[in-house]
Amino acid sequence: MSNEDINPGRRRLLVGGAVLTASGAACSLLSPQSASAHQTNPNRYPSNQIGNIKDLKVDVPIEITYPDTASPGILLKLGHSVEDGVGPHQDIVAFSTLCPHKGIRLNYVAADKSLNCKEHQSRFDCEKSGQQIWGHATQNLPQFKLRVDHQGDIFAEGVDELIYGRLSNVLTTV
Repeated sequence: MSNEDINPGRRRLLVGGAVLTASGAACSLLSPQSASAHQTNPNRYPSNQIGNIKDLKVDVPIEITYPDTASPGILLKLGHSVEDGVGPHQDIVAFSTLCPHKGIRLNYVAADKSLNCKEHQSRFDCEKSGQQIWGHATQNLPQFKLRVDHQGDIFAEGVDELIYGRLSNVLTTV
C-alpha cells in the first residue's frame, strides 16, 4: 500500500500521533521532574528533633509541630510496645492532631489511647498507627515517622498519610 492509498484523515492522525509521541519523549528527557532528577535530588522530609525520651511520661502527650510550624501534632509514650513505635520499649509514637475530615484539632484520651475530634466525633487509635475507629474522616490519622538516637533524642523524619489541608506533605527544596 502506498502513501497515496491512505485516507488523508487517517494520514493526519498517524502523523499527529507520531509528533505527539516524539514531543512527549523529548519533554520527559528535558524535564526536571524526570526519574533521574528525582534520584539525584529527591524532595525529603526534614529531620527535626521533637523531644527526648527522658521528658516523656506514659499517656502524657507533648505538643509538637512537624514537618513545619503550621502542622500541629503530639509526641506520646504509650507504655507498651506497638507497631511503628520507637525507643527502648517500642512505645513512642507521634501523630498529626489535625483531623483528616475538616482539620479540627484532636484531643488525646488516655482511657482508650485515642485521638478524638470534638466536632464530628472521628476517633483514631494511637496503638494501631492512627487507624480510624469511628467518624466522618475518610483516611487514617497521619503518623510521623520517628527515629531515636543514642542520646535519647527523638527525631521526626516523615509522615505516612496526607496532613489535612495540604496537597503534599513533602517540602520542596530549591
